Amino acid sequence: MTFITAISKEVKFMSDIAKQIQQPKEPWLSKLGLTPRKDVGMHPFRVIVDKEISDLVRSWRFKILIGIIVLTCLGSLYTALTNIGHAVKPGDPDNAFFFLKLFTISDGTLPSFFVFISFLGPLLGISLGFDAINSEQNRGTLSRVMAQPIHRDYLINAKFMASITVISVMFFALGFLVMGLGLVIIGIPPTPEEFLRIVFFIVLSIFYVALWLNLSILFSVRFRQAATSALAGISVWLFFSIFYNLIVKLIARATMPPEMAPERYIVAHRNFILDLMRLSPSQLFSEATTTLLMPSVRSLGPLTMEQVHGTIPSPLPLGQSLLLVWPQLTAIIAITVVCFALSYVFFMRKEIRSR
Repeated sequence: MTFITAISKEVKFMSDIAKQIQQPKEPWLSKLGLTPRKDVGMHPFRVIVDKEISDLVRSWRFKILIGIIVLTCLGSLYTALTNIGHAVKPGDPDNAFFFLKLFTISDGTLPSFFVFISFLGPLLGISLGFDAINSEQNRGTLSRVMAQPIHRDYLINAKFMASITVISVMFFALGFLVMGLGLVIIGIPPTPEEFLRIVFFIVLSIFYVALWLNLSILFSVRFRQAATSALAGISVWLFFSIFYNLIVKLIARATMPPEMAPERYIVAHRNFILDLMRLSPSQLFSEATTTLLMPSVRSLGPLTMEQVHGTIPSPLPLGQSLLLVWPQLTAIIAITVVCFALSYVFFMRKEIRSR
């Protein structure tokens, strides 16, 4: 009996020690009227986003694309710096915005900075999203993730959030790199308005790449094979980059009014062709970036002689430039939201089976 009593006391003593180890007392906190902070685990959505960001940054396709984009943009910066003296012309209203010429001028050997972004940005968005869902399904990891006690939409939301985070960090870093190198080499700092125009240009570029990212995610949800979704995204990009302009030129030639037609018919025809061109996302991005980086642009459509007569060639303030490009920015955001909404709906209705 004495032996059993001793064992029970020993067990009770050990259990008390274990409780003290698990819940240590901190008298100095209690004296201050504070309580020790309890360890709180990370939210499941945050865990998935961090995992996706890690996978994207470590992938070879991202490293290759970021290398190409950085090299081409640095090449365009070198071209701009070597020709910036010839770009300053007397009487040019853009001379007040000298720093913006780093992003716009070119000597013809290499395109300017924003032209490279408009050409390579869609490839970056397509490469980050074409296998977002179907690769998980083909590897059998999609069913395992969906078997966990998390919301189903966490996965597709995390895919988009991780990709847009990587794109945003990359574009802001690239834009500030160009500004920093330009500041060191030419020795002229940007004015506050120039800095804000560059920031708005970077934000617009992020939305433009997000459009192609969501389109590629949509194809990734709809097609089971990653090669098919990648081919579909590249086909859409090639169509709007090359073939759509050829189709619009054919329509413009077929519907061209006669040379002796009244001016209102000629202006109406040009507006019609311009509206057709604006169905292309690349045209919307080109118009918006041109207006933001070239303050002397006062209109994005054809003007009559009455409208041009008496105007003073002066740059627009930032607020007026934003109002001028607001329709283009709204259209880019709307297409991005529509593509993501379709991807979300199709993914939520998608039947997921284990392999």
